[in-house]
Amino acid sequence: MKLSKFKFKLPEELIAQYPTEHRDEARMLVLHRKTGEIEHLVFKDIIKFFDEGDLFVFNDTQVFPARLYGNKEKTGAQIEVFLLRELNRTNRLWDVLVDPARKIRIGNKLYFGEDDSVVAEVIDNTTSRGRTLRFLYDGEHEEFKSSLLALGETPLPDYIKRKPEPEDVERYQTIFAKNEGAVVAPAAGLHFSREMMKRLEIRGIDTAFLTLHIGLGSFKDIDVEDLTKHKMDSEPMIITDEFAKTVNAVKDAERKVCVVGTSTMRAIETAVCTGTHINEFEGWTNKFIFPPYDFSIANAMLTNFHLPLSTMLMMTASFGGYEQTMEAYKEAVKEEYRFGAYGDAMLIVD
Repeated sequence: MKLSKFKFKLPEELIAQYPTEHRDEARMLVLHRKTGEIEHLVFKDIIKFFDEGDLFVFNDTQVFPARLYGNKEKTGAQIEVFLLRELNRTNRLWDVLVDPARKIRIGNKLYFGEDDSVVAEVIDNTTSRGRTLRFLYDGEHEEFKSSLLALGETPLPDYIKRKPEPEDVERYQTIFAKNEGAVVAPAAGLHFSREMMKRLEIRGIDTAFLTLHIGLGSFKDIDVEDLTKHKMDSEPMIITDEFAKTVNAVKDAERKVCVVGTSTMRAIETAVCTGTHINEFEGWTNKFIFPPYDFSIANAMLTNFHLPLSTMLMMTASFGGYEQTMEAYKEAVKEEYRFGAYGDAMLIVD
């Protein structure tokens, strides 16, 4: 499978810059895998495709305010720092991206906050943009962490061409987010409101939550035509024994398992142990799913509309079938569906 097969013309005005007024009011395109039939509905209609005993699987990762702006010592030049992950709690070491990278050298100090209350020193250059920062802070870890994150802003994707606004703090986060560690929101989960979760419960549809902390690897440009040569960044994930037992029981009962989002699907497929079962898992995954691929657990998938050449589009095409998915995308562009994290939903069912 070649990279170029995932290129399509996406008018820029179809990339959603803001969320819908209410979480559960996005449009939803439904693709029936077995027939190729396409339906145009709204997200609230999702419930009619599922019954008592079916299962929705979510990613409960929590996005933290990862984008900070600091000033370089002496010159005062503004530097954007994007926090990727905490490397060492005791020494306050963080893996970060900096921009502009050319202005930053090992030993440079960066100052954050109106009163320069947080200071960091560059101690390592790992890639062209990547750095390791040591934050110089005397207080307790929790005090430091809250001070650091208070300086950050919501890390909206680069294709959202505006500064974050106060509502993004809530809207670029699922209502069930609880385990902090992501810099990218599990976008398909953003459609679920408290009312929708209640409707699932009333209908007897179960829910289960795993954790995969989504990094920037999903947005990294693929620079090889042959997809077998692309390497995904590793991301930490946790699937508990209780979660695995819940999923396995639903599979054994031959009920539907609807996986919400591409990150959730990667985690599930990482933990597969036999044809239709998963094991508990705590570790890292760099699983890259592209067509053709045989899925072991899910028989339905909810996702958003993804940008051309993205790994998320490739996974969607793996699940929906390449030809059918690309045809659905052509239809979505024609019907002016909204793309990206704040965009509309796509449900793939048998």
